[in-house]
Amino acid sequence: MDRIIAEAKAGRELREKTYRERALKLFPWVCARCAREFEGKKLRELTVHHKDHNHDNNPPDGNNWELLCLYCHENEHSRYLDAEWYGAETPGDVTTDTGSGHKPFAALEALLKSKDKSIK
Repeated sequence: MDRIIAEAKAGRELREKTYRERALKLFPWVCARCAREFEGKKLRELTVHHKDHNHDNNPPDGNNWELLCLYCHENEHSRYLDAEWYGAETPGDVTTDTGSGHKPFAALEALLKSKDKSIK
């Protein structure tokens, strides 16, 4: 019985050293994108996303991590792959020239400023 307890404690300590366990201790159990809260069995749906996409960059303070639900995590990685495919400088940067010369929101800032002035 003592051996089983010792093995269980050693296993727990090993898991706690993993970045996921450390992230779960550092951050609230909420998806950083959709703000969905997790607890109990649903906690397994909360994943650790590496902001710089480098899984070897695991600082002790967790500044390279964010907790994302499975859906938001998948969306983040698909955006990153789309950006690589289409040549955008950063994921989600729709104003970046994608090679076609099309910048769908290039004039948005000027449009919003002109509307602000007309409201005042």
